Amino acid sequence: MPESGMLQEFLDGGHVDAAVFALRPDYRALLLAVGGLVPGPSDQAGEEMLQAAESAARGLLNGRPVEQLPHVAAWCEAYQAFGARPSRTRNSLEALLRRAVSGLPRVNRLTDLYNAVSVLHQIPLGGEDLNRYSGAPRLVRATGTEPFDTAAGGAAVIEHPEPGEVVWCDDAGVTCRRWNWRQARRTQLGENTTAALFILDALEPMTDEALHAAAEDLTARLTLLGPDVRVARRLITAGTPANERD
Repeated sequence: MPESGMLQEFLDGGHVDAAVFALRPDYRALLLAVGGLVPGPSDQAGEEMLQAAESAARGLLNGRPVEQLPHVAAWCEAYQAFGARPSRTRNSLEALLRRAVSGLPRVNRLTDLYNAVSVLHQIPLGGEDLNRYSGAPRLVRATGTEPFDTAAGGAAVIEHPEPGEVVWCDDAGVTCRRWNWRQARRTQLGENTTAALFILDALEPMTDEALHAAAEDLTARLTLLGPDVRVARRLITAGTPANERD
């Protein structure tokens, strides 16, 4: 079980490349490293959160196109900036909102929780198994040679990002393609995950206050998942020195 100091040390190694900030100087990444989690399958608490998120999404949309929501629209522009087609590879917030109308997926306790927070706060939010990381998380523009562990047609395959694509990665390869589009199988949260990394992605017009509110809500809900839950936190912006903490 990682100690609090180890969680912070892990985050301190995190990095967002200058080439990413060149695309979107307004980008902010808020990272949470969490230890002491009690994992498990989907449960009643998660079900209630997902139902609340589905209801909020239906009320927010109410016949309005998903892509016209301000934060979704900002992410569509960000995808276009590195050559992705938003209509084919939707950012994670848009993908969840589109599913929320008919019903969000029920996956496991941790995934259900962060999906609900993502929809409730209108922010792309990803969760990774921290114990499956090799080195610190880094957001870079891909060379095109990095391995990405995924599945196609029910079989495990290794793919590679497009050159210039924005990807999260560690020393072993890509952990999430196209900023926040699709996560690797290797670091997926599961029913035995006890330590996790959560990444909250913000662009204007989302304010810093709204970003921190989403992180606080996620933290509060995570601390209910065990008596020994510990959370370390770091905000990375275009003006953040490499060793600065939130």
